[in-house]
Amino acid sequence: MPSHSPARVSTDTLAATAVRYQPSMEKRDETEAHIDAGLVETITAIQRKVYEDSGHAMRGVHAKAHGVLVGELRVLDGLPPILAQGLFAKPARYPVIMRLSTIPGDVLDDAVSVPRGLAVKVIGVPGLRVAGSENHVTQDFVLANGAVFAKSNTKSFLSTLKLLASTTDRAPGLKKVLSAVMRGAETLLESVGGQSATVMSLGGYPEVNILGDSFYSQAPILYGDYMAKVAIKPSSTGLRALRKAPLDLTGKPDGIRAAVVEFFRSNGGEWELQVQLCTDLQTMPIEDAAKAWPEDSSPYMAVAHIVVPAQDAWSTARVRFVEEQMSFSPWHALGAHRPLGAIMRARKNVYARTAAYRAEHNRVKLIEPERIEDVPR
Repeated sequence: MPSHSPARVSTDTLAATAVRYQPSMEKRDETEAHIDAGLVETITAIQRKVYEDSGHAMRGVHAKAHGVLVGELRVLDGLPPILAQGLFAKPARYPVIMRLSTIPGDVLDDAVSVPRGLAVKVIGVPGLRVAGSENHVTQDFVLANGAVFAKSNTKSFLSTLKLLASTTDRAPGLKKVLSAVMRGAETLLESVGGQSATVMSLGGYPEVNILGDSFYSQAPILYGDYMAKVAIKPSSTGLRALRKAPLDLTGKPDGIRAAVVEFFRSNGGEWELQVQLCTDLQTMPIEDAAKAWPEDSSPYMAVAHIVVPAQDAWSTARVRFVEEQMSFSPWHALGAHRPLGAIMRARKNVYARTAAYRAEHNRVKLIEPERIEDVPR
């Protein structure tokens, strides 16, 4: 299938302008450890509240899944050297697990319309790994359906997270009303050329089919000798036709899941995995995840396809395994794709601690699969 990446900048130009990573490019604030501890405390408080009310420990964020898929990542043949890095250094095929979700730490009626996420676990990946992941053979990509992170730094994100945490598992009926109000506010903002990440996070995300969404790492990772952001975008005709397709969620608390299950019951799908290389540290900062990297100077370029056949997108055994015994983290990674910047650094401890909380309270053992056969069909 042809690439849908912009062609305004050639790979030769990227090779000449891509910035090689140097450790000095990451700037650690002296308050970072304190703020990271606050993030762990706040997200664990969300988990604790949900556990107290339901008797079951959930993920601290992205608690509600809408589909769990198995497929294959196919690294493209003939990539130029600038793109043939790390996992993508040579043509190969790897099994993948994909989990579609929404961002809150409590399980909400889909009428509370919030941003979505996509986590992809690539299995059987050889190579040197980041600290803490030495015994694994997986590469995770954890993405959201917005090109930039909601806040520029972890301090401001912690403030927003505390606000969201205060609403955990409270007044679900009022959340539906708030969501409708926020969607109206977001529509008004978009009509004048604006968009608010805060409005969307509070329930203002449009009610559209999740399968038409594009997903972004928002924060950068190493890309071999370079630095890049990652995107996964629908590329097959059936998925692209669902871009911004309205989804009626009235009286359908699990309507997003139902749409995913219905589509994959008789259709396969394909996504393109793309990377955007850093070519200018001033306009493409490493530490500010809320700043979009300009695509006119460095477009997203395709490096792989993810192909998913028709299947049961809510297989009981598979969902139970993924929801109970698996975790996703950008720190399940090759050294060639180590996460970069404060937001990513914070995720390392936060994701590990919340996964451990879930395993401990549900009395299960977390498993990092070594082959696709470890995952029930």
